[in-house]
Amino acid sequence: MAYLIVGLGNPGREYSGKRHNVGFMAIDTLCQELGIRITRMQSRALVGNGLLEANKVILAKPQTFMNLSGQAVSGLVKFYKVSLEELIVIHDDIDLPLGTIRLRPSGGSAGQKGLASTMDYLGTNGFPRLRIGIGRPPGRMEAADYVLQNFAAGEQEILTEILERVSKAVQVFILDGIEAAMTQFNGALPER
Repeated sequence: MAYLIVGLGNPGREYSGKRHNVGFMAIDTLCQELGIRITRMQSRALVGNGLLEANKVILAKPQTFMNLSGQAVSGLVKFYKVSLEELIVIHDDIDLPLGTIRLRPSGGSAGQKGLASTMDYLGTNGFPRLRIGIGRPPGRMEAADYVLQNFAAGEQEILTEILERVSKAVQVFILDGIEAAMTQFNGALPER
């Protein structure tokens, strides 16, 4: 089996560390935990591959901007001949509190433009997605401004923990299926 794990974000150093790039951060964590190096450009994405037990794992970070993510995702799905059940798209979600993740087998975009683009290019919403909560903008701040901010210093510990949780959820998805991953990992971080 081949699994394609795509983290959404914006390319370029100026976007590194921003809330909107938490999908890229999740891919970086998976790279570290699985010993995979992203070494090449393919289908408008930075790509690396390796193994988790007997399963081929392809990790990707689209190099289109967020709103055009579907170009890269659909190109990778076609190139690797991955079924949509073996695809996970990881992205930020302002409707979930920081420290919360939600894996689903399908669904709408909830206004996330990278996910909407992916649905447009694939012609379906029938693929797994893993939403990482980044919280709501404070006060009257526009969502577009909020997602392009860095995580606050006080949020870094939670961010590290949630990225490790996302990595574990993806690994359980690959080894045991989506139901097992949803049961074990959907929701907020456990209380400390």
